[in-house]
Amino acid sequence: MASFLSDTVSIPRFQLVATAVVSGAAVASLLLGYQALERNQRIDELKNSIPHDDVSIQRLDNFGGSLAPPPVDQEDARNQALARRAQSGDFDGELIEEQLARNRVFLSPEGFDVLRNSFVIIVGCGGVGSHCAAALARSGVSKLRLIDFDQVTLSSLNRHAVATLADVGTSKVQCLRRRLIAIAPWVKFDLQQEKLDGDVAERLLGPWDDEDGQAPDYIIDAIDNIDTKVGLLKYCHDNELPVISSMGAGCKSDPTRIIVGDIGTSTDDGLSRATRRRLKLLGITSGIPVVYSNEKTGEGKAELLPLDEEEFKKGAVGDLAAMPSFRVRILPVLGTMPAIFGLTVANHVILSITGYPHDYLPAKGRDRMYDGILAYVQSSEDKLARITDGGDTVGLKIPLTVGDVAFLAEELYNGRSVITGIPTKLVLIRWRRPEGSSMTVLGEGKDVQKCSTVRLGDLVCMTKEEASRHEKEVFKAGKPLKKVYDAATIERVKAKLKEAKKYEAIR
Repeated sequence: MASFLSDTVSIPRFQLVATAVVSGAAVASLLLGYQALERNQRIDELKNSIPHDDVSIQRLDNFGGSLAPPPVDQEDARNQALARRAQSGDFDGELIEEQLARNRVFLSPEGFDVLRNSFVIIVGCGGVGSHCAAALARSGVSKLRLIDFDQVTLSSLNRHAVATLADVGTSKVQCLRRRLIAIAPWVKFDLQQEKLDGDVAERLLGPWDDEDGQAPDYIIDAIDNIDTKVGLLKYCHDNELPVISSMGAGCKSDPTRIIVGDIGTSTDDGLSRATRRRLKLLGITSGIPVVYSNEKTGEGKAELLPLDEEEFKKGAVGDLAAMPSFRVRILPVLGTMPAIFGLTVANHVILSITGYPHDYLPAKGRDRMYDGILAYVQSSEDKLARITDGGDTVGLKIPLTVGDVAFLAEELYNGRSVITGIPTKLVLIRWRRPEGSSMTVLGEGKDVQKCSTVRLGDLVCMTKEEASRHEKEVFKAGKPLKKVYDAATIERVKAKLKEAKKYEAIR
Protein backbone atom coordinates (compact mmCIF):
# COMPACT_ATOMS: atom_id res chain seq x y z
CA MET A 1 0.00 0.00 0.00
CA ALA A 2 2.84 2.37 0.93
CA SER A 3 4.60 1.55 -2.35
CA PHE A 4 1.43 2.31 -4.29
CA LEU A 5 1.07 5.69 -2.60
CA SER A 6 4.72 6.50 -3.20
CA ASP A 7 4.44 5.65 -6.89
CA THR A 8 1.24 7.67 -7.23
CA VAL A 9 2.72 10.76 -5.58
CA SER A 10 5.73 10.62 -7.89
CA ILE A 11 3.60 10.84 -11.04
CA PRO A 12 3.93 14.34 -12.56
CA ARG A 13 0.25 14.53 -13.45
CA PHE A 14 -0.76 13.77 -9.87
CA GLN A 15 1.61 16.45 -8.61
CA LEU A 16 0.05 19.00 -10.96
CA VAL A 17 -3.46 18.07 -9.84
CA ALA A 18 -2.48 18.23 -6.16
CA THR A 19 -0.86 21.63 -6.67
CA ALA A 20 -4.00 22.90 -8.41
CA VAL A 21 -6.24 21.65 -5.59
CA VAL A 22 -4.09 23.24 -2.87
CA SER A 23 -3.89 26.50 -4.81
CA GLY A 24 -7.64 26.52 -5.34
CA ALA A 25 -8.26 25.97 -1.64
CA ALA A 26 -5.88 28.77 -0.72
CA VAL A 27 -7.56 31.18 -3.16
CA ALA A 28 -11.01 30.19 -1.89
CA SER A 29 -9.93 30.81 1.71
CA LEU A 30 -8.59 34.24 0.81
CA LEU A 31 -11.79 35.14 -1.04
CA LEU A 32 -14.01 33.99 1.81
CA GLY A 33 -11.87 35.84 4.34
CA TYR A 34 -12.00 39.01 2.26
CA GLN A 35 -15.78 38.70 1.83
CA ALA A 36 -16.25 38.24 5.59
CA LEU A 37 -14.08 41.29 6.29
CA GLU A 38 -15.93 43.35 3.69
CA ARG A 39 -19.28 42.21 5.10
CA ASN A 40 -18.36 43.26 8.64
CA GLN A 41 -17.12 46.60 7.36
CA ARG A 42 -20.41 47.23 5.53
CA ILE A 43 -22.36 46.36 8.68
CA ASP A 44 -20.31 48.78 10.78
CA GLU A 45 -20.65 51.56 8.21
CA LEU A 46 -24.38 51.01 7.96
CA LYS A 47 -24.98 51.00 11.70
CA ASN A 48 -22.73 54.01 12.26
CA SER A 49 -24.70 55.91 9.62
CA ILE A 50 -27.93 55.49 11.60
CA PRO A 51 -28.44 58.46 13.95
CA HIS A 52 -28.31 57.27 17.55
CA ASP A 53 -27.17 60.14 19.66
CA ASP A 54 -29.12 58.88 22.66
CA VAL A 55 -29.35 55.15 22.01
CA SER A 56 -26.42 52.89 21.12
CA ILE A 57 -27.22 49.95 18.88
CA GLN A 58 -27.45 46.74 20.89
CA ARG A 59 -25.30 44.03 19.36
CA LEU A 60 -26.15 40.34 19.50
CA ASP A 61 -23.85 37.36 19.51
CA ASN A 62 -23.81 34.72 16.76
CA PHE A 63 -26.59 32.83 18.52
CA GLY A 64 -28.95 35.80 18.72
CA GLY A 65 -28.28 36.48 22.40
CA SER A 66 -27.74 39.91 23.92
CA LEU A 67 -24.17 40.94 24.62
CA ALA A 68 -25.26 43.77 26.89
CA PRO A 69 -28.48 45.57 27.85
CA PRO A 70 -29.18 48.56 25.59
CA PRO A 71 -28.67 52.05 26.99
CA VAL A 72 -31.85 53.97 27.72
CA ASP A 73 -32.57 57.43 26.37
CA GLN A 74 -34.73 60.05 28.09
CA GLU A 75 -37.97 59.11 26.38
CA ASP A 76 -37.41 55.40 27.01
CA ALA A 77 -36.66 56.14 30.66
CA ARG A 78 -39.97 57.99 31.04
CA ASN A 79 -41.87 55.19 29.30
CA GLN A 80 -40.24 52.52 31.44
CA ALA A 81 -40.92 54.45 34.63
CA LEU A 82 -44.57 54.85 33.65
CA ALA A 83 -44.77 51.15 32.76
CA ARG A 84 -43.39 50.18 36.19
CA ARG A 85 -46.02 52.34 37.87
CA ALA A 86 -48.84 51.03 35.69
CA GLN A 87 -47.90 47.38 36.18
CA SER A 88 -47.67 47.81 39.94
CA GLY A 89 -51.19 49.25 39.97
CA ASP A 90 -50.25 52.92 40.30
CA PHE A 91 -52.15 54.06 37.23
CA ASP A 92 -55.57 55.65 36.91
CA GLY A 93 -57.96 52.85 35.91
CA GLU A 94 -60.37 55.35 34.36
CA LEU A 95 -57.67 56.45 31.96
CA ILE A 96 -57.13 52.86 30.85
CA GLU A 97 -60.87 52.40 30.36
CA GLU A 98 -61.04 55.61 28.37
CA GLN A 99 -58.20 54.48 26.11
CA LEU A 100 -59.88 51.10 25.58
CA ALA A 101 -63.47 52.40 25.63
CA ARG A 102 -64.33 51.37 22.07
CA ASN A 103 -63.16 47.80 22.66
CA ARG A 104 -65.20 47.64 25.87
CA VAL A 105 -68.37 48.80 24.14
CA PHE A 106 -67.86 46.36 21.28
CA LEU A 107 -67.01 43.28 23.34
CA SER A 108 -69.37 44.03 26.27
CA PRO A 109 -68.05 44.73 29.78
CA GLU A 110 -67.94 41.01 30.59
CA GLY A 111 -65.99 40.06 27.47
CA PHE A 112 -63.71 43.04 27.87
CA ASP A 113 -62.83 42.03 31.44
CA VAL A 114 -61.89 38.56 30.23
CA LEU A 115 -59.62 40.09 27.58
CA ARG A 116 -58.02 42.46 30.11
CA ASN A 117 -57.06 39.50 32.30
CA SER A 118 -55.80 37.29 29.46
CA PHE A 119 -52.33 35.90 28.77
CA VAL A 120 -51.23 35.36 25.15
CA ILE A 121 -47.99 33.89 23.79
CA ILE A 122 -46.65 35.02 20.40
CA VAL A 123 -43.98 32.84 18.81
CA GLY A 124 -42.23 34.78 16.03
CA CYS A 125 -42.07 38.58 16.20
CA GLY A 126 -41.43 39.50 12.58
CA GLY A 127 -43.93 41.03 10.16
CA VAL A 128 -46.91 38.93 11.21
CA GLY A 129 -46.08 38.58 14.90
CA SER A 130 -45.26 42.26 15.47
CA HIS A 131 -48.57 43.48 14.05
CA CYS A 132 -50.36 40.82 16.07
CA ALA A 133 -48.60 41.86 19.29
CA ALA A 134 -49.31 45.55 18.67
CA ALA A 135 -53.01 44.87 18.06
CA LEU A 136 -53.35 42.75 21.20
CA ALA A 137 -51.56 45.33 23.37
CA ARG A 138 -53.76 48.12 22.00
CA SER A 139 -56.88 46.00 22.58
CA GLY A 140 -56.31 45.37 26.29
CA VAL A 141 -54.48 42.03 26.70
CA SER A 142 -52.56 42.40 29.96
CA LYS A 143 -49.85 39.72 29.60
CA LEU A 144 -47.81 39.04 26.48
CA ARG A 145 -44.97 36.55 26.19
CA LEU A 146 -42.89 37.30 23.10
CA ILE A 147 -40.63 34.53 21.76
CA ASP A 148 -38.07 35.16 18.99
CA PHE A 149 -34.31 34.66 18.76
CA ASP A 150 -33.86 37.08 15.83
CA GLN A 151 -33.00 40.77 15.59
CA VAL A 152 -34.38 43.65 13.58
CA THR A 153 -32.71 44.04 10.19
CA LEU A 154 -33.02 46.69 7.52
CA SER A 155 -35.16 44.36 5.42
CA SER A 156 -37.52 43.97 8.43
CA LEU A 157 -38.63 47.59 8.15
CA ASN A 158 -40.90 47.05 5.14
CA ARG A 159 -43.29 44.95 7.23
CA HIS A 160 -42.52 45.29 10.96
CA ALA A 161 -45.23 47.00 13.00
CA VAL A 162 -43.14 49.31 15.18
CA ALA A 163 -39.41 48.99 14.35
CA THR A 164 -37.47 52.07 13.23
CA LEU A 165 -33.97 52.58 11.84
CA ALA A 166 -32.75 53.10 15.39
CA ASP A 167 -33.96 49.58 16.24
CA VAL A 168 -31.84 47.87 13.58
CA GLY A 169 -29.55 45.46 15.41
CA THR A 170 -31.73 45.14 18.50
CA SER A 171 -33.64 41.96 19.30
CA LYS A 172 -37.19 41.83 17.97
CA VAL A 173 -38.71 41.06 21.35
CA GLN A 174 -36.97 44.01 23.03
CA CYS A 175 -37.91 46.29 20.14
CA LEU A 176 -41.58 45.38 20.53
CA ARG A 177 -41.59 45.92 24.28
CA ARG A 178 -39.73 49.22 23.97
CA ARG A 179 -42.29 50.61 21.52
CA LEU A 180 -45.46 49.09 22.95
CA ILE A 181 -45.00 50.23 26.56
CA ALA A 182 -45.16 53.77 25.17
CA ILE A 183 -48.68 52.91 23.95
CA ALA A 184 -50.01 50.58 26.65
CA PRO A 185 -47.76 50.89 29.75
CA TRP A 186 -49.95 48.54 31.83
CA VAL A 187 -49.16 45.52 29.60
CA LYS A 188 -46.73 43.06 31.22
CA PHE A 189 -44.17 41.54 28.86
CA ASP A 190 -42.22 38.32 29.25
CA LEU A 191 -39.40 38.41 26.70
CA GLN A 192 -37.86 35.12 25.60
CA GLN A 193 -35.04 35.73 23.16
CA GLU A 194 -34.43 32.17 22.01
CA LYS A 195 -35.50 29.67 19.39
CA LEU A 196 -38.42 27.45 20.28
CA ASP A 197 -37.78 23.74 19.84
CA GLY A 198 -38.77 20.49 21.54
CA ASP A 199 -36.31 20.89 24.40
CA VAL A 200 -37.69 24.23 25.60
CA ALA A 201 -41.31 24.07 24.45
CA GLU A 202 -42.66 23.07 27.84
CA ARG A 203 -40.95 26.01 29.53
CA LEU A 204 -41.63 28.63 26.87
CA LEU A 205 -45.27 27.65 26.39
CA GLY A 206 -45.92 27.15 30.10
CA PRO A 207 -47.80 29.30 32.65
CA TRP A 208 -46.99 32.93 33.43
CA ASP A 209 -44.28 33.10 36.07
CA ASP A 210 -46.15 34.55 39.02
CA GLU A 211 -47.93 33.30 42.11
CA ASP A 212 -51.08 32.49 40.14
CA GLY A 213 -49.26 30.53 37.43
CA GLN A 214 -51.80 31.59 34.79
CA ALA A 215 -51.92 29.23 31.78
CA PRO A 216 -51.88 30.83 28.33
CA ASP A 217 -55.31 31.72 26.99
CA TYR A 218 -53.98 31.50 23.44
CA ILE A 219 -50.76 30.73 21.59
CA ILE A 220 -49.97 32.38 18.27
CA ASP A 221 -47.70 30.71 15.72
CA ALA A 222 -46.06 33.34 13.50
CA ILE A 223 -43.03 31.19 12.61
CA ASP A 224 -41.70 30.86 9.07
CA ASN A 225 -39.46 27.83 9.71
CA ILE A 226 -41.29 24.60 8.85
CA ASP A 227 -39.62 22.33 11.43
CA THR A 228 -40.17 24.75 14.32
CA LYS A 229 -43.71 25.48 13.14
CA VAL A 230 -44.72 21.82 12.99
CA GLY A 231 -43.08 21.15 16.37
CA LEU A 232 -45.01 24.01 18.00
CA LEU A 233 -48.36 22.97 16.53
CA LYS A 234 -47.81 19.31 17.45
CA TYR A 235 -46.96 20.30 21.04
CA CYS A 236 -50.07 22.48 21.32
CA HIS A 237 -52.29 19.79 19.79
CA ASP A 238 -50.95 17.07 22.09
CA ASN A 239 -51.26 19.26 25.20
CA GLU A 240 -54.66 20.72 24.23
CA LEU A 241 -53.37 24.30 24.18
CA PRO A 242 -55.43 26.79 22.11
CA VAL A 243 -53.32 27.84 19.13
CA ILE A 244 -53.73 29.61 15.80
CA SER A 245 -51.15 29.49 13.03
CA SER A 246 -50.29 32.04 10.37
CA MET A 247 -49.34 30.58 7.03
CA GLY A 248 -47.24 32.21 4.31
CA ALA A 249 -47.72 35.86 3.36
CA GLY A 250 -44.86 35.73 0.85
CA CYS A 251 -45.80 36.28 -2.80
CA LYS A 252 -49.38 37.19 -1.80
CA SER A 253 -50.99 40.45 -2.85
CA ASP A 254 -54.79 40.04 -2.69
CA PRO A 255 -56.17 40.84 0.80
CA THR A 256 -59.65 39.61 -0.22
CA ARG A 257 -58.26 36.07 -0.45
CA ILE A 258 -57.17 35.81 3.19
CA ILE A 259 -59.16 33.18 5.07
CA VAL A 260 -59.45 31.86 8.62
CA GLY A 261 -60.01 28.12 8.34
CA ASP A 262 -58.92 24.71 9.53
CA ILE A 263 -55.43 23.40 8.81
CA GLY A 264 -56.98 20.47 6.96
CA THR A 265 -58.62 22.70 4.37
CA SER A 266 -55.98 25.38 3.68
CA THR A 267 -54.94 25.63 0.03
CA ASP A 268 -52.70 27.40 -2.49
CA ASP A 269 -49.86 28.22 -0.13
CA GLY A 270 -46.49 26.48 0.02
CA LEU A 271 -45.95 26.93 3.77
CA SER A 272 -49.49 25.79 4.50
CA ARG A 273 -49.12 22.74 2.26
CA ALA A 274 -45.81 21.71 3.83
CA THR A 275 -47.17 22.21 7.35
CA ARG A 276 -50.38 20.35 6.57
CA ARG A 277 -48.51 17.41 5.07
CA ARG A 278 -46.17 17.06 8.01
CA LEU A 279 -49.02 17.32 10.54
CA LYS A 280 -51.12 14.72 8.75
CA LEU A 281 -48.21 12.32 8.83
CA LEU A 282 -48.09 12.95 12.60
CA GLY A 283 -51.79 12.08 12.85
CA ILE A 284 -53.15 15.66 13.01
CA THR A 285 -55.69 16.16 10.23
CA SER A 286 -57.81 18.98 11.65
CA GLY A 287 -58.57 21.04 14.73
CA ILE A 288 -56.00 23.82 14.30
CA PRO A 289 -57.26 27.21 13.03
CA VAL A 290 -54.98 28.87 10.50
CA VAL A 291 -54.85 32.14 8.60
CA TYR A 292 -53.94 31.57 4.96
CA SER A 293 -54.45 32.98 1.49
CA ASN A 294 -55.98 30.98 -1.34
CA GLU A 295 -54.63 33.43 -3.90
CA LYS A 296 -53.22 31.52 -6.86
CA THR A 297 -50.00 32.38 -8.64
CA GLY A 298 -50.22 33.80 -12.14
CA GLU A 299 -48.35 35.55 -14.89
CA GLY A 300 -46.56 38.64 -13.64
CA LYS A 301 -46.95 37.71 -9.97
CA ALA A 302 -44.02 37.23 -7.59
CA GLU A 303 -42.87 33.66 -7.04
CA LEU A 304 -40.44 31.99 -4.65
CA LEU A 305 -38.95 29.70 -7.29
CA PRO A 306 -37.27 29.56 -9.66
CA LEU A 307 -34.84 32.41 -9.11
CA ASP A 308 -32.33 33.60 -11.65
CA GLU A 309 -28.70 34.30 -10.78
CA GLU A 310 -29.29 38.02 -10.27
CA GLU A 311 -31.95 37.32 -7.64
CA PHE A 312 -29.66 34.95 -5.77
CA LYS A 313 -27.02 37.68 -5.63
CA LYS A 314 -29.50 39.94 -3.84
CA GLY A 315 -29.25 37.64 -0.82
CA ALA A 316 -26.11 39.55 0.18
CA VAL A 317 -28.25 42.44 1.45
CA GLY A 318 -29.22 40.25 4.43
CA ASP A 319 -25.99 41.29 6.11
CA LEU A 320 -27.67 42.10 9.41
CA ALA A 321 -29.03 38.60 10.04
CA ALA A 322 -28.72 37.43 13.64
CA MET A 323 -26.98 34.23 12.59
CA PRO A 324 -24.42 34.03 9.78
CA SER A 325 -25.93 32.44 6.65
CA PHE A 326 -29.31 32.07 8.38
CA ARG A 327 -31.03 33.65 5.39
CA VAL A 328 -29.66 32.97 1.94
CA ARG A 329 -31.86 35.39 0.03
CA ILE A 330 -34.58 37.99 0.35
CA LEU A 331 -38.07 36.56 -0.06
CA PRO A 332 -40.61 38.51 -2.14
CA VAL A 333 -43.01 39.96 0.45
CA LEU A 334 -45.36 42.89 -0.04
CA GLY A 335 -45.16 44.75 3.27
CA THR A 336 -48.92 45.11 3.66
CA MET A 337 -49.69 41.38 3.59
CA PRO A 338 -47.90 40.25 6.80
CA ALA A 339 -49.68 43.12 8.56
CA ILE A 340 -53.08 41.88 7.37
CA PHE A 341 -52.20 38.32 8.37
CA GLY A 342 -51.10 39.49 11.83
CA LEU A 343 -54.19 41.63 12.39
CA THR A 344 -56.41 38.75 11.25
CA VAL A 345 -54.73 36.44 13.75
CA ALA A 346 -55.14 39.02 16.54
CA ASN A 347 -58.78 39.49 15.59
CA HIS A 348 -59.43 35.75 15.89
CA VAL A 349 -57.68 35.56 19.26
CA ILE A 350 -59.65 38.52 20.67
CA LEU A 351 -62.97 37.05 19.54
CA SER A 352 -62.10 33.58 20.81
CA ILE A 353 -60.92 34.73 24.24
CA THR A 354 -63.96 36.95 24.82
CA GLY A 355 -66.48 34.48 23.42
CA TYR A 356 -67.64 36.90 20.74
CA PRO A 357 -69.48 35.14 17.87
CA HIS A 358 -67.24 34.45 14.87
CA ASP A 359 -69.03 32.32 12.32
CA TYR A 360 -66.53 32.04 9.52
CA LEU A 361 -67.43 30.58 6.16
CA PRO A 362 -67.82 26.82 6.71
CA ALA A 363 -65.12 24.50 5.41
CA LYS A 364 -65.83 21.08 4.01
CA GLY A 365 -65.32 18.40 6.65
CA ARG A 366 -63.16 15.48 5.50
CA ASP A 367 -62.79 13.30 8.59
CA ARG A 368 -65.62 10.96 7.61
CA MET A 369 -64.06 10.54 4.19
CA TYR A 370 -60.70 9.61 5.75
CA ASP A 371 -62.36 7.06 8.04
CA GLY A 372 -64.10 5.51 5.04
CA ILE A 373 -60.88 5.28 3.05
CA LEU A 374 -59.06 3.70 5.99
CA ALA A 375 -61.83 1.12 6.30
CA TYR A 376 -61.52 0.35 2.59
CA VAL A 377 -57.76 -0.23 2.91
CA GLN A 378 -58.46 -2.60 5.81
CA SER A 379 -60.99 -4.53 3.74
CA SER A 380 -58.75 -4.60 0.65
CA GLU A 381 -55.75 -5.86 2.62
CA ASP A 382 -57.89 -8.55 4.23
CA LYS A 383 -58.98 -9.82 0.80
CA LEU A 384 -55.42 -9.65 -0.53
CA ALA A 385 -54.06 -11.62 2.44
CA ARG A 386 -56.55 -14.39 1.71
CA ILE A 387 -55.31 -14.47 -1.90
CA THR A 388 -51.58 -14.44 -1.10
CA ASP A 389 -51.67 -16.52 2.10
CA GLY A 390 -54.86 -18.51 1.74
CA GLY A 391 -55.20 -18.74 5.50
CA ASP A 392 -57.04 -17.19 8.40
CA THR A 393 -56.95 -13.38 8.34
CA VAL A 394 -59.14 -12.73 11.39
CA GLY A 395 -57.62 -9.92 13.45
CA LEU A 396 -55.47 -8.56 10.61
CA LYS A 397 -54.24 -5.04 11.34
CA ILE A 398 -52.89 -2.41 8.96
CA PRO A 399 -49.94 -0.12 9.92
CA LEU A 400 -51.71 3.06 8.77
CA THR A 401 -53.43 5.93 10.54
CA VAL A 402 -56.11 8.41 9.56
CA GLY A 403 -53.27 10.92 9.13
CA ASP A 404 -51.53 8.63 6.62
CA VAL A 405 -54.76 8.28 4.67
CA ALA A 406 -55.37 12.04 4.73
CA PHE A 407 -51.84 12.72 3.52
CA LEU A 408 -52.04 10.26 0.63
CA ALA A 409 -55.54 11.15 -0.53
CA GLU A 410 -55.35 14.93 -0.14
CA GLU A 411 -51.70 15.92 -0.31
CA LEU A 412 -50.07 13.38 -2.58
CA TYR A 413 -52.96 12.69 -4.94
CA ASN A 414 -54.66 16.09 -4.50
CA GLY A 415 -58.07 14.52 -3.86
CA ARG A 416 -58.25 12.91 -7.30
CA SER A 417 -57.97 9.50 -8.86
CA VAL A 418 -54.49 8.94 -10.28
CA ILE A 419 -56.11 6.95 -13.11
CA THR A 420 -58.78 9.35 -14.39
CA GLY A 421 -58.59 12.48 -12.21
CA ILE A 422 -62.12 11.96 -10.89
CA PRO A 423 -62.49 13.59 -7.41
CA THR A 424 -65.41 11.55 -6.00
CA LYS A 425 -65.80 8.18 -4.21
CA LEU A 426 -62.06 7.90 -3.62
CA VAL A 427 -60.26 4.97 -2.01
CA LEU A 428 -56.68 3.77 -1.57
CA ILE A 429 -55.46 0.40 -2.82
CA ARG A 430 -52.14 -1.31 -3.45
CA TRP A 431 -50.67 -0.71 -6.88
CA ARG A 432 -48.78 -3.98 -7.21
CA ARG A 433 -49.71 -7.45 -6.06
CA PRO A 434 -46.93 -8.54 -3.69
CA GLU A 435 -44.76 -11.40 -4.94
CA GLY A 436 -44.93 -13.17 -1.60
CA SER A 437 -47.14 -12.85 1.43
CA SER A 438 -48.96 -9.60 2.14
CA MET A 439 -49.21 -10.41 5.85
CA THR A 440 -46.78 -11.05 8.68
CA VAL A 441 -47.68 -13.25 11.64
CA LEU A 442 -45.98 -12.93 15.03
CA GLY A 443 -46.55 -15.14 18.05
CA GLU A 444 -49.11 -17.89 18.32
CA GLY A 445 -52.26 -18.85 20.13
CA LYS A 446 -53.88 -16.03 22.06
CA ASP A 447 -50.77 -13.83 21.56
CA VAL A 448 -50.79 -14.03 17.76
CA GLN A 449 -50.53 -10.75 15.85
CA LYS A 450 -51.33 -10.43 12.16
CA CYS A 451 -50.18 -7.33 10.31
CA SER A 452 -50.42 -6.22 6.70
CA THR A 453 -47.12 -5.38 4.99
CA VAL A 454 -48.63 -2.39 3.20
CA ARG A 455 -46.71 0.93 3.34
CA LEU A 456 -47.31 4.49 2.12
CA GLY A 457 -45.27 3.79 -0.99
CA ASP A 458 -47.55 0.90 -1.99
CA LEU A 459 -50.90 2.72 -2.17
CA VAL A 460 -52.53 4.68 -4.97
CA CYS A 461 -55.72 6.75 -5.05
CA MET A 462 -58.59 5.56 -7.27
CA THR A 463 -62.35 5.68 -7.38
CA LYS A 464 -64.18 2.70 -5.90
CA GLU A 465 -65.10 1.46 -9.35
CA GLU A 466 -61.48 1.68 -10.57
CA ALA A 467 -60.28 -0.08 -7.42
CA SER A 468 -62.75 -2.94 -7.93
CA ARG A 469 -61.45 -3.43 -11.47
CA HIS A 470 -57.85 -3.21 -10.24
CA GLU A 471 -58.48 -5.80 -7.55
CA LYS A 472 -60.15 -8.18 -9.99
CA GLU A 473 -57.56 -7.95 -12.78
CA VAL A 474 -54.28 -7.31 -10.94
CA PHE A 475 -54.79 -9.12 -7.62
CA LYS A 476 -57.09 -12.01 -8.54
CA ALA A 477 -56.28 -12.61 -12.23
CA GLY A 478 -52.60 -11.72 -11.77
CA LYS A 479 -52.39 -9.57 -14.93
CA PRO A 480 -49.25 -7.41 -15.38
CA LEU A 481 -49.87 -3.69 -14.86
CA LYS A 482 -48.86 -2.91 -18.45
CA LYS A 483 -51.74 -5.11 -19.64
CA VAL A 484 -54.24 -3.12 -17.59
CA TYR A 485 -52.96 0.49 -17.83
CA ASP A 486 -51.31 2.63 -20.49
CA ALA A 487 -47.66 3.71 -20.21
CA ALA A 488 -48.50 7.31 -19.22
CA THR A 489 -50.61 6.15 -16.26
CA ILE A 490 -47.91 3.74 -15.10
CA GLU A 491 -45.27 6.49 -15.21
CA ARG A 492 -47.55 8.90 -13.35
CA VAL A 493 -48.17 6.35 -10.61
CA LYS A 494 -44.47 5.49 -10.42
CA ALA A 495 -43.62 9.15 -9.73
CA LYS A 496 -46.29 9.39 -7.00
CA LEU A 497 -45.14 6.21 -5.26
CA LYS A 498 -41.55 7.43 -5.32
CA GLU A 499 -42.63 10.68 -3.66
CA ALA A 500 -44.65 8.78 -1.03
CA LYS A 501 -41.60 6.76 0.02
CA LYS A 502 -39.73 9.99 0.82
CA TYR A 503 -42.25 10.75 3.54
CA GLU A 504 -41.89 7.40 5.29
CA ALA A 505 -38.97 8.81 7.28
CA ILE A 506 -41.02 11.63 8.88
CA ARG A 507 -44.19 9.72 9.72
